[in-house]
Amino acid sequence: MTSNEDPDHLEWNGKVRKETPTQQLDRNWLALLQELRVLQTGVQLLTGFLLTLPFQSRFDDLSSTGHAVYLVTVSASIVATILLVAPVGMHRLLFRQRAIGALVSVGNRLAIGGLIMLGVTLIGAVALTFEIVLGMSASLPAAGVVGLLLIGFWFVLPRAYRNG
Repeated sequence: MTSNEDPDHLEWNGKVRKETPTQQLDRNWLALLQELRVLQTGVQLLTGFLLTLPFQSRFDDLSSTGHAVYLVTVSASIVATILLVAPVGMHRLLFRQRAIGALVSVGNRLAIGGLIMLGVTLIGAVALTFEIVLGMSASLPAAGVVGLLLIGFWFVLPRAYRNG
């Protein structure tokens, strides 16, 4: 059990699921790994695509602001990749060290950080795309809409369904 586990949740989990705290950690770790698999694939593909952009002929059409947005976007994508792959590396280094509680707790925080960086990447990618296709005047509103959608679906909506 990690120090930040809610005792009421552990008690509920034991009664309803008939799991020990260790079984719950194992289940949580497997769920986290499954989520990371989905995120890692998308982020790695997006990062690869972003890394090729400066070599495209239309890249020079970006404004100086667009170039700055690109650098922030590609940096956020790389940080997202690092954060989302870190729990796997951590697992390898802590293998058979009875550190499942730390893996679940830290892995959860790394995944949330990775999601935030993915959000920054998506906003930047939309801003860049809209600048190239429609110009800077369309870029900011498009990025703003994506930002609001991300906040709404990734953070506000889940909070609406939290217990307690």
